Amino acid sequence: MPKMKTSKTAKKRFKKTGSGKLRRQQAMRQHLFEAKPSSRTRRLDGTVDVHKGDARKIKRLLCER
Repeated sequence: MPKMKTSKTAKKRFKKTGSGKLRRQQAMRQHLFEAKPSSRTRRLDGTVDVHKGDARKIKRLLCER
């Protein structure tokens, strides 16, 4: 059986916490900031937990159990 390969795109997008949860960056935080209110960009700052329904798929892409 060949080795499973980690999805490099998933590896760059998701981080695993010490307790095993997956974290991700929020969308709409890359460009065109002049059109967005500062309050919105502050709210979108930082990381959030991955949705429970998506976590299993992402763990498979990261070759984790």
